[in-house]
Amino acid sequence: MNNTSRRRGGILLASIAAVSVLAVACGGGDSGSGSKGGTDSSAPAGKPVKGGEVTYGLEAENSGGWCLPEGQLAISGIQVARTIYDTLTVPNETGQYVPFLAESVTPNADNTVWTVKLRDGVKFHDGTALNAQVVKNNLDAYRGAYPARKPLLFKFVFDNIKSVDVVDGNTLTITTNTPWPALPAFLYGSGRIGIMAQAQLDDPSTCDSKLIGTGPFKLDEWVQNDHLTASRNPDYWQKDASGTQLPYLDKITYKPVVEEDTRVNALLSGQLNAMHTNDATAMGTLADEQKSGNVDVTASGKFAEVSYIMFNSSKPPFDSQTARSAIAYALDRTEMRKVRFQDRMEMASGPFATGEIGYLADTGFPDYDPAKAKQLAAQYQSETGQPLTFTLTEAQGAENAQTAQFIQAQMAKVGIKVDIKQMEQASQINTALGNDWQALYWRNHPGGNPDSQYVWWHSGSPVNFGKFKDAEIDSLLEKGRADPDPAARQKIYEQLNQEFAKKLYNVWTNWSNWTIGTAPDVKGVIGPNLPDGSKPFPGLAVGHPVTGIWIQK
Repeated sequence: MNNTSRRRGGILLASIAAVSVLAVACGGGDSGSGSKGGTDSSAPAGKPVKGGEVTYGLEAENSGGWCLPEGQLAISGIQVARTIYDTLTVPNETGQYVPFLAESVTPNADNTVWTVKLRDGVKFHDGTALNAQVVKNNLDAYRGAYPARKPLLFKFVFDNIKSVDVVDGNTLTITTNTPWPALPAFLYGSGRIGIMAQAQLDDPSTCDSKLIGTGPFKLDEWVQNDHLTASRNPDYWQKDASGTQLPYLDKITYKPVVEEDTRVNALLSGQLNAMHTNDATAMGTLADEQKSGNVDVTASGKFAEVSYIMFNSSKPPFDSQTARSAIAYALDRTEMRKVRFQDRMEMASGPFATGEIGYLADTGFPDYDPAKAKQLAAQYQSETGQPLTFTLTEAQGAENAQTAQFIQAQMAKVGIKVDIKQMEQASQINTALGNDWQALYWRNHPGGNPDSQYVWWHSGSPVNFGKFKDAEIDSLLEKGRADPDPAARQKIYEQLNQEFAKKLYNVWTNWSNWTIGTAPDVKGVIGPNLPDGSKPFPGLAVGHPVTGIWIQK
């Protein structure tokens, strides 16, 4: 859960997320760059044609590789994973989870036994067949029940699975300990729960680098910190609406380019054909270049993730609600939107974006009040004998540095001293798992079924990075997981939203919108319709499919 670690926010870590799992829910909104909705300027202008190559700039390298049950994938790692691997389910345009690599996923009456029937004739890149046994082995690997793999994060994500059993060659059942209406969302896991071939699953030494999936592209070469190249899978199972076998491209190459301005300039100069960003300055540049016809832009705020200051609530100073409250009152989020986000990001009221289950416009989150912040900082010093100071850790990059410096300056106005520490994005997840930090600037919780956030917030979870233990939040998470009634779940997650505003384990900043910039001839970023005929998922917070990308001749 990924989400994640991350540059502007950090984590997606979703790592698990898939943990983030999934993050699913139901987002929506109007369109426009930086808005709540989405625009797809790369929507096909004509009939897609096959052939050609795309070079795609990622915001970071995934240095840990893609042994998926043990992986810690933020958005760049997820984007590559979706190129090589397929998941059993995927979300559609409305956030409903529909079968993908599975032909059907069917529950019993109380949502405790799920029957998964796989598609016929699907092959892995090494020529072996997709069958129920290899899918069982993958699911067992994710949940820590397969000897060859030792997952750390996903073991908790799938802790509610009691058993996975093979029925026949193409059918298996998943039995859960408690009713789990959201299981199809977890089988997607924000794109992290890809199905690996048996050869990769059992590889003791190079599972992270010898990638073998059923996906639209197969690995050619990975040179860490330089590029990863994948070629079209000639045996791919999916076809478009006209019966043309996907994918359209012959090859795709991913290149990690950490600095936003460098990535944008590489697109404008033709060194890249595509790139992703959720940085406001980069988004503005791309929007201007689009007006001049130099690039196409696909932008979406649907199913958005949230950026925030995440506190380590297990140690000083943020084991004190007085300290957490002081930071919340000291941050002028209206000024932050104007200065740092150029009015391109909506400021967040909580973890659930507009249109999602649990969203509230007014959660009771504190408004900017510097006088109140000063009073609380003084109260903290009186209570502890120590001034309120802390270190804010964030991912490397000029834009991240500017955001951290903005927060530092805001705190200084009320007498709170902040030191800034930068680190490689890939290192942030391990940092969050440990205890040697005070506050992280993070990015996580992409929209979707709010049960996907269970793993990030339940006190028993190893990826409750904030390390808070809250019986009321645990109870609400447990009730929301088991209740199949949409109206009841809405109320449960609204209450959860309000609890976060009251306890202030995080200071929410903005819902992070994502933009994909492409050369004008690169089309089809959002992807083709799904196998059941439904339209593709419009959210970009966990990457996007590459099956529908094509180059206009």
